[in-house]
Amino acid sequence: MKRFLETLIFVPVAILLALLAIANRTPVRLSLDPFRPTETALAITIPLYWVIFACLAIGVILGGVSVWVRQGRFRRDARRNRREARHLREEIETVRKAPAEPAGPGLPAPSGRGTPLGLTHRAS
Repeated sequence: MKRFLETLIFVPVAILLALLAIANRTPVRLSLDPFRPTETALAITIPLYWVIFACLAIGVILGGVSVWVRQGRFRRDARRNRREARHLREEIETVRKAPAEPAGPGLPAPSGRGTPLGLTHRAS
């Protein structure tokens, strides 16, 4: 289904781009000198669709870089969380592999005589 949707979107866009390129084949002069646009030293003559596609590509690249920079905080948090999870997993494995420690000294065992706390009443 995903492949079908990609094709459904890609084919019309590709057709539109091809039609755009065919309709704008005439050469245009692109001057990079804003003060003397008639100067040929910083000018190049290329088809108009190249200019349009180059602007589109530059826009996509700049947009991708912008999104990548904005999401840096989330990538940093994800790295920190992965590091912490790995540390906790290692700690759990260490605790699981450690031998069981004998219980420390507890309460004395009841003597079975007298009161439940092991206290006896002596009559004088």
